[in-house]
Formats: sequence, structure tokens, C-alpha cells
Amino acid sequence: MALSSFDIDAPRWDQSTFMGRLKHFFNITDCRTALLSDARLDEAKALVESCRAGSVPPGTTEEQLHYAKKLYDSAFHPDTGDRMNLIGRMSFQVPGGMAITGFMLQFYRTVPAVVFWQWVNQSFNALVNYTNRNAASPITPKYFIIYLQVGVLFVCMMVCLHLLLQKAPPLVARWVPFAAVAAANCVNIPMMRQQEILNGIAVTDENGNKLGHSKKAAAKGITQVVVSRITMAAPGMIILPIIMQRLEKYKFMQRITFLHGPIQVMLVGVFLIFMVPAACSLFPQRCSMAVSKLEPELRDSIVSQYGDKVQLVYFNKGL
Repeated sequence: MALSSFDIDAPRWDQSTFMGRLKHFFNITDCRTALLSDARLDEAKALVESCRAGSVPPGTTEEQLHYAKKLYDSAFHPDTGDRMNLIGRMSFQVPGGMAITGFMLQFYRTVPAVVFWQWVNQSFNALVNYTNRNAASPITPKYFIIYLQVGVLFVCMMVCLHLLLQKAPPLVARWVPFAAVAAANCVNIPMMRQQEILNGIAVTDENGNKLGHSKKAAAKGITQVVVSRITMAAPGMIILPIIMQRLEKYKFMQRITFLHGPIQVMLVGVFLIFMVPAACSLFPQRCSMAVSKLEPELRDSIVSQYGDKVQLVYFNKGL
């Protein structure tokens, strides 16, 4: 195969199927890529851009191109090509998520612990949402002020819920962190991406030609991201409390209470290794929408210019 004609942007696996997307996201959410230096990532980006330009360096193998694209997809934003901050990358979801989720599940008994870990979780979610937004819609500083307000509201809500459930069965109290995470995702993601909801998201035809902005497309993409994020957290935060409640009845576990936190962190990590790529794979990242379901003005504009040639529009829903 002539590498000069190698299409590095063509999906390695079929993105129209769940299994194809799962292989893709197992590839780019590999947490080992989070350990690589910026210089190594920049080298991968340079190789990807060289391949796009049709000038592959002599001696480069196809496997090296695939690996460079893996690093590029894991660390650079698909809309802008800019290197994303480390904590906000999907490749950091396993180490970052396992630490925060594990400690939320462990330290849920006291008000100060609930307040602190909910604040940490809110901050982490906000950064991930900001990093993986559709970059065609800018975020202004006022949205971070709203984030702080919503964060305070959620912390107050969690404190009230914690106090109300003090006499509830222990397992119910252990599930409070999941309820908080689910609720936070339902608010945090639309909040951080409200510019898309207010002004619409850029939509294109299948060849990438811009057709306009759609609020309905933004709503669809953001809804899918919310569902994916809740799905990502659900198994670990629902099943693990059941496991820990049963384990804590054994005497050997009662002798090592100081290890309960690290044990939960590691077990959450096991769940997330599989759930991060699985949740990201629920919906295609390059989302599509029928022209007939767009806003009347945009739909009429597309029909007047292209007739029946354009049946679907495409957009990056984010992660």
C-alpha cells in the first residue's frame, strides 16, 4: 500500500456500528497516553499533518501512522486541532474518575466530606465538559460564574439530602453520590455548552461544507452526551456500594478500614476501564440529523440551495 495515499482521517473501524465505535474509543481513551510528554504528542500531530499533506516521511510504517492518529485523537480537539488540557481529555477519565468516584463512595458519611468531594467532582466535570465541547461555539467568562452558582446549589442540595437520609438504610445512603453525579451531568453539561443551545451548533453536509447553525442539533448532541456520561458512572456507583457493603461485614475488612478508600478507588478503576469507551460508543461522535427535523428557516435555506441532494446534516456532538 502506498502510504502517500493513506487516508489518515478515515476511521480505522466502522463508526456506524457500536462495536466499531467501541474499538475506536478503547484506542483513544487508553490512559497510558496521558503519561506521554507534550513533545511526543506534538510529534504525532506533525506526522498526522504530514500524512494529510501527502508527504509521509520515508521509512514510516502504516502502524506508526495508526499510532500517531491514536495519540492525535486522544490529545487534540477534533474541531480546532489544539492540544487539550490533560485533565479534560477522555484518556484521563479512568485515573481522574476512579480517584474522585472512589473517594465520593468512601467519604459520604459526614457533611464536610460530602461538600468537599462534591465540589471536586463538579470542578472535574466542568473542566471535562469545557474541554470536550463543540469548539465552534465559544464560552465566555460569564458561564464560569454560572458554573460556580450551580456548584454551590448542588453542594447545598447534597448536604440537605445527606441530612434527610441519615436514618435511611445504609445502602440507600451509599447511592446518594450516584444521584448527585447524574443530576450534576444533567445540569453541568447543558450549562457549560449553553452557547450552543442559545445560538445553535454548526452543521455541515457529508463533505464538511458548512450549512448553518441549528439549536435542535445542539439539543440532540448535548442530550446524547448527558446519557453517555451517566451511563459511564452508573455501574461503578450502583454496583460497587453493594459489593462494599457485603465485604465490610467480614472481619478481615473490619481490620483494614484504612484501606477501604484505596480499594474502592481501584475497583472503580476496573469499572471505568470498560465503561469509559463503552459509554462514549453509545452514539456516533459525528452525529447526524435529518434536514426535515431542523428549524424551519435552516431547513428552507438548505432546500432552496441544494434541493433534495442534502437529506442529512452532520455535527460534532462532543464527548
